[in-house]
Amino acid sequence: MRTLTIVAMAFLFVCVGIQGVAQADEMKAAVEDMKGKTNANIEKAKGESKALTEEAKGNKVKGAMERAKGKTKAAGERVKGEAKELKAKTE
Repeated sequence: MRTLTIVAMAFLFVCVGIQGVAQADEMKAAVEDMKGKTNANIEKAKGESKALTEEAKGNKVKGAMERAKGKTKAAGERVKGEAKELKAKTE
């Protein structure tokens, strides 16, 4: 009877431990996703501010180019965030 109790307790500790690790991975994945989205928004804002500066100077073409660069960098940051999120989920 004592052996059965010890085995049952060990099994419960293992299950609880695995669940805690899984929850930690989900948290890390959510943080990586948030960081990716934040970096994407920052890059987009940088591009927009540079575009407005160039348009204020009268360079509409360069302004459009800066805006496009900002959107491209934002997309890259978003992809990096998603990749890190998937990596965190699989760890």
